[in-house]
Amino acid sequence: MALVSPAQGADGGASEEVAARRRGRTGVGLLLPGAIYLVAFFAVPVLALLATSLYAPVPGGDVGQYLPALRWENYAAALGKFWPELLRSFWFALLATVAALVVGYPVAYVIAVRARGHRLLQGVLLVLVVAPFFTSFILRTIAWKQVLADDAFVVASLRWLHVLPDDGRLTATAFAVVAGLAYNFLPFMILPVYASLERLDVRMIEAGGDLYAGPFTTFRTVTLPLSMPGVVSGTLLTFIPAAGDYVSASLLGNPTTTTMIGQVIDSRFFRVLDYPTAAALSVVLMVVIALLVTAYVRRTGTEDLL
Repeated sequence: MALVSPAQGADGGASEEVAARRRGRTGVGLLLPGAIYLVAFFAVPVLALLATSLYAPVPGGDVGQYLPALRWENYAAALGKFWPELLRSFWFALLATVAALVVGYPVAYVIAVRARGHRLLQGVLLVLVVAPFFTSFILRTIAWKQVLADDAFVVASLRWLHVLPDDGRLTATAFAVVAGLAYNFLPFMILPVYASLERLDVRMIEAGGDLYAGPFTTFRTVTLPLSMPGVVSGTLLTFIPAAGDYVSASLLGNPTTTTMIGQVIDSRFFRVLDYPTAAALSVVLMVVIALLVTAYVRRTGTEDLL
């Protein structure tokens, strides 16, 4: 049995302490760039937005001139005037999220499960899913507007089938806005669900069949529960940007019945120059979304996603 002298033991302990300090400095160094980025591009803008939401107009000043203040009534005024647009935004975002889930889940299932073992086919399908990202968001929305135009094939077919009246249209409607939102954010739904289903053991689905469970029962008791982390992630990645979107509503909707809160914020900031109201609406939107996301994640039992 080898003996260790007290001096050697002390040297070993000192070496371990030095190594631990080096690891600590390395960890801090790795975290520092991300922390600086979050402070500079998230914390500071949010604090500036909160401060702007409390500004008061300069007495006798021109439009767009404000003074730092603690004018909490800006929130009451903003919500009292624009609460319909806020509720409509959440409603449209919810409908778009449900539509994206209904369309996106089968697509993700085909890519992850049915095409498993065919790497080339999986690669091609995934490229098709992310292909819309190669073009501008605005261009995609304009293209969707052309698809739903009055003289386009879709409207003509619906009129021929008597689904729409002869003077019926799809553009400048709530349907067009929701469809545009679902289309633009569909990849954000497909990819997280695909990632969850890719890790699914196909033998568990086969075991359900061996136990005489039908396809629907197997899906409800095996496939869906195991893919819930992807479903939750996909719904969050779809709902959050859809609630604050203003491009789809501006290009596909009309200013009287489909105005969303993002359009109001854009108009108040850049056209009316009503910075406090725009900032107050932005803060309210962030807070409500944060509360909804927290409640949703806890309800689905996926708190580890937060």
